[in-house]
Amino acid sequence: MHEFIFHNPTKIDFGKGREQHIGQHLADHHITKVLLTFGSDRIKKDGLFDTVVASLTEHNIAYVELGGIVSNPVMSKVYEGIELAKAETVDAVLSVGGGSVLDSAKAIAAGVKYAGDAWDLFIGKGAVTAALPIFDILTLAATGSEMNSGAVVTNETTKQKFAINSPFTFPKVSVVNPELMKTISRDYLVYSAADIIAHSIEGYFTATEQPKLQSRLVETNIKTVIETTEILLENPNDYDARAEFAWAATLALNGLTYAGTAGFSYPNHMIEHSLSALYNVPHGAGLSVIMPAWMKWYRHKNPEQFKRFGKEIFGGTADEGIAHLEAWFDKIGTPTRLSQFEIDASEINRIKENVAGNAQYFGIADIYTDEVITKILLDAL
Repeated sequence: MHEFIFHNPTKIDFGKGREQHIGQHLADHHITKVLLTFGSDRIKKDGLFDTVVASLTEHNIAYVELGGIVSNPVMSKVYEGIELAKAETVDAVLSVGGGSVLDSAKAIAAGVKYAGDAWDLFIGKGAVTAALPIFDILTLAATGSEMNSGAVVTNETTKQKFAINSPFTFPKVSVVNPELMKTISRDYLVYSAADIIAHSIEGYFTATEQPKLQSRLVETNIKTVIETTEILLENPNDYDARAEFAWAATLALNGLTYAGTAGFSYPNHMIEHSLSALYNVPHGAGLSVIMPAWMKWYRHKNPEQFKRFGKEIFGGTADEGIAHLEAWFDKIGTPTRLSQFEIDASEINRIKENVAGNAQYFGIADIYTDEVITKILLDAL
């Protein structure tokens, strides 16, 4: 087990009706005015916006709205948020939505405190040395952004999907009420399941040092996602399944499953980020396409762990484990082929060139050469 320091400063307020406490959480941090970020007007139609505003008003917290944040969040919206936050002199950012809204909120919070172009923070030209306090109410469980410091945003101009990570971009408080997630579409439920599984397997398969305890945690998380996804597809109103699904999403990427793990990378995310950046593919859907193709290529580099995966998750061999995962993705209705996005072989070179830049950014270009990337993409057709 590799040496590690585990520290996660985010407070999770989990359960039914907990969004009503957001004003108190902000007041506890002496916040008086927030930039309230969200996606569509759905939160206004379903009453969540009114609930949030009532809680803010009760605690004398002013707010200014920034709506219209899209899935696969973009830098143009981040820039808009930075300018608005500065003009309105807010002292915190409140995200109400899923991971895309929260990632945008983190980028805005960091960008407000940075003197230059906020994109510098994503490409290594600048460092996050401060950020506005970040709070969130989660409405979609997938990314784990509610309990980590990461934020992933696409630059529409350069077609790059990059990330920031900093101790300053951990949310102060994340409110997770599984009931707020029951109205998400079937598509986004299954995309979310794929996203959580991808977060779980990156270190599990690629780490040079992977404690058995951590493998067991990952396996339990994946089995929980599979079980609860199937329950929710039958009954979206099952609170207990929704709650376990939501907590599994958080655990997949809050640092616990990676404690004591070393020498790992994120190749599935590296490749998928190009699909999102170039074609605006839903992130989880892109991952469910890439994962089986990548696993077929990578399995011989870590045969014992793939053998373990096949046995512990699906009760079969290494090859059967990969096949079963792909079949499960097909069963629940998340894509497993690039052709399902109307991406054919003529696009391979374009994707490969973009992935090559990501490979440099992720620091694994020596492994993921043009030849390797091409093979994985062709297998995903």
